Amino acid sequence: MAETTSTDAATSTDAATGVVLHGLEGLQERVGQDIGTSGWRTVEQEQIDLFAKLTGDEQWIHTDPARAAAGPFGATVQHGFLTLGLATGLLWEVCTVDGFGVILNYGLDKVRFPAPLRVGSRIRMHVALADVKALEGGAEAVYRLTYEVEGEPKPCCVADLVFRYYA
Repeated sequence: MAETTSTDAATSTDAATGVVLHGLEGLQERVGQDIGTSGWRTVEQEQIDLFAKLTGDEQWIHTDPARAAAGPFGATVQHGFLTLGLATGLLWEVCTVDGFGVILNYGLDKVRFPAPLRVGSRIRMHVALADVKALEGGAEAVYRLTYEVEGEPKPCCVADLVFRYYA
């Protein structure tokens, strides 16, 4: 069983899952604050190739290491949508919200890809809670995601992820 350390009634920290926000009160308590940062993940060509096949986006910049080595980034780069696809798993590594029966990914806002994400790079996701509003029977939370690339000055992705929580 994971060790849980309570910081107050609305937020706690669990050794296995990071920050646990308790219901609407826990969400509201953390608005405008940094929540945490995921662990590092290495970008692997095999994952890029699988994503390319699944989505039909097999552009050489993603799937042809030899050609991409002579291209603008010096290596293949991960698809932006693959990076976005990691959001939920990385978010749950940083924080979870309890006290609701249903959790829905409601969408994304303000998505940008300011820098390439080269194969072999390491990334992690920084999470801040940008906004929370009460809904009838639930809540809506906007998480500001910043995907950091180890050793690079610019993030490879920034996006606002919107989740809805219902009783």
